[in-house]
Amino acid sequence: MERLPKIALPVLFVIILIIVIISKSAVTIDSGHAGVLYETLGDGVVTDEPPMGEGFHVVAPWNKVFIYEVRQQEVLEKMNVLSSNGLDIKLEASAWFQPKRNELGKLHQEKGEDYIQRVLLPTIRSAARSVVGRYTPEQLYSSKRDAIQQEIFDETKKIVDGEYIQLNEILVRDVTLPPTIKDAIERKLRQEQESLEYEFRLVTAKKE
Repeated sequence: MERLPKIALPVLFVIILIIVIISKSAVTIDSGHAGVLYETLGDGVVTDEPPMGEGFHVVAPWNKVFIYEVRQQEVLEKMNVLSSNGLDIKLEASAWFQPKRNELGKLHQEKGEDYIQRVLLPTIRSAARSVVGRYTPEQLYSSKRDAIQQEIFDETKKIVDGEYIQLNEILVRDVTLPPTIKDAIERKLRQEQESLEYEFRLVTAKKE
C-alpha cells in the first residue's frame, strides 16, 4: 500500500501526457472547409497531396494544420476611380470567389492565409480602375453598367486564375458620380426623353 503513491504519480503523469498529445494531434475540420498540412520535421507545406477534408483527423503533434474555407465567399470593395475625362467616381463592387481546393497547399505556401487582402482585392481595384477609365460619366451612369461589370470580371479572373483563386462573379453594386455631373446627366436625359416624346406626338398627329 505504501508503494501505491509512488506508482500512481508516474502513471498519472503518463495519462496527462497522453491526453495532451491526443489534444494536440486531433484536428476537426468543419463543413465547407479544408486543411493544409505543415510537416515541421518534413518538407514544410504539403503541396503534392489533396488537402485534408471535413471531419476528424489525427496528425503528429509536431505538425500543424491550417484551415481554409473552400466554399463560395463574397467580399465587398468600395473604391475611388477616374472616368475617361478624369472625374472622380465612387464604385462599389463585390466578388464571389473561392480558393481552388486542389491547389490549397500552393495558395498557403505562396500567398498565405490573408490571400484576399494580398491578391484578390488589389486585383479587383486595379481592374476596376483600368476598365472605368475607358468610359465617360454618361456611359457609367446609364447604359454601360453590364459591360463594365463583365470587363472587370474578365480582367480580374485572368490574373487570379494563376494565383490559385477561382473567381465566380463580379457584381457592380453602385456607381456614384459627383452631384453636379449627376444632375447635368439627368437633365440631359430628361431633355432627350422630352424630345423623343415630342417627335412621337408630331408623327402621331400627322397620321391622324
